[in-house]
Amino acid sequence: MKKADAQNIKVINERSAKQLAILAKISHATFHQHNIPALLEDALGIMDTEMGMSRGILTLRVPDTDILVIEASKGLSTEEKKRGKYRLGEGIIGRVAQTKKPALIEDFTIDPYFLNKTRSRKKDVPMAFLCVPVLHNRDVIGTISIDRPKDDLDILKSDLNFLSLVADILAEAVAQIREQVAERESLMAENRQLRQQLGELYQPNNIVGRCSVMQQIYLQIAQVADSTATVLIRGESGTGKEMVARAIHFSSSRRNNPFIAVNCAALPENLIESELFGHEKGSFTGAMQQRKGRFELANGGTLFLDEIGDISPAVQVRLLRVLQEKIFERVGGAESIRVNIRIIAATAANLEQAIESGKFRDDLFYRLNVFPIYMPPLRERRSDIILLADHFLQKYNEVYGKNIKRISTPAINMMMAYHWPGNVRELENCIERSILTSSDNVIHSYCLPPSLQTSDETNTSLLPGDGAPLTTLVSSYERELIVDALKKHRGNVASTARYLQTTQRILHYRIQHLGIETKKYK
Repeated sequence: MKKADAQNIKVINERSAKQLAILAKISHATFHQHNIPALLEDALGIMDTEMGMSRGILTLRVPDTDILVIEASKGLSTEEKKRGKYRLGEGIIGRVAQTKKPALIEDFTIDPYFLNKTRSRKKDVPMAFLCVPVLHNRDVIGTISIDRPKDDLDILKSDLNFLSLVADILAEAVAQIREQVAERESLMAENRQLRQQLGELYQPNNIVGRCSVMQQIYLQIAQVADSTATVLIRGESGTGKEMVARAIHFSSSRRNNPFIAVNCAALPENLIESELFGHEKGSFTGAMQQRKGRFELANGGTLFLDEIGDISPAVQVRLLRVLQEKIFERVGGAESIRVNIRIIAATAANLEQAIESGKFRDDLFYRLNVFPIYMPPLRERRSDIILLADHFLQKYNEVYGKNIKRISTPAINMMMAYHWPGNVRELENCIERSILTSSDNVIHSYCLPPSLQTSDETNTSLLPGDGAPLTTLVSSYERELIVDALKKHRGNVASTARYLQTTQRILHYRIQHLGIETKKYK
């Protein structure tokens, strides 16, 4: 055996041992990396470190096309990488992808098929070019190519075989990652579709609430939205009846037409007919010109009559006719006007009791009560209180440019215990006030309105209804401050002491004195 051949064999054996180590590292990377570009970058980085290649390129075939693009590279700039797009059969990379056979070019500077698309190679520097296909289930999903200094042909062939092994490992890993991504995207798309069907369909965007009663309301909105049925929304003041009315309108085919809201209780009795039906010029003192009423303005859309229980008997008669025939006349006019409107009414009054006392017509009630929806008071949907509070917290953070991040536990306890006579409207006002009065990024119990702090139902020792010693009130405030700080620092007393600018000894004493269990916050 010639001395040169023996030397080559020794070099090849040494390179084989190094290549095995490289394969082991790349295999290890495939188990821990689940992002295709990152995995390919890691593989090229390992090969660059261990093999000393001048340049490395990993292309992937764009699914359902004949185009290969550079997904990862070593030794290329961002601009050079963007230029690297190859069609099947185009250049050496394209030919390798088309034939599914490796290519070994001993000197690419004199090879006619080498395109140098990235324009990253110098034509006067001889280099070898090795390129292998990346195959999965006999389909080409990409290529791996490296530039390296010219060398003995046997050594180059050994590197080419090694590159094929790397391609086999990466092919399986890339295929698995793609399958996982496709499956995850499919599941996400299915999840989005289900959320749209079960969430957006049944829960309008303008209403917050997840309790079972609210879920039933969302279902009722979906059932009635596209019909022409008259809806009667009942419930206490502040429960969100107008929001339900708007949800019905904007979930219906009338969504692009007007939504006109009228608060019947706010209109004087002598003007309500004019407001609803309009009037002709000179029909009464002060009628200087013809005026369209709310029924005409809502033509093609929805008319929301809030506090319907407060209208006079005379208006009830005219309203009944409009509901039955969709025809009315303006005040002082003789021309009959036909309209195409959807009527949604709401009331906080007990209409059955009003019918018994003769204040409300029973025939109008039955005409309005085609599809009744009952809005529960907030005290009957306590599981939604925190959800609503968080919603209003985000809303008024944006309105006032604040950054209130959370509501303290004592404040939450007070809100959960309060009976909320003003319902959701009162809760919204409460959060708005608390955001304005908060001096840090937390809503504390002392930020809440006095109605919550002095309520007999709150079971808080902060401001008891029958009074308390000053020391008790101060201790309550001190306890809240320490508990909030412990939560922020995950129960770490040393960090909490630094945050409160005191010593650990003093803080430990106060914790023990106030009966605070630090382990609850770790």
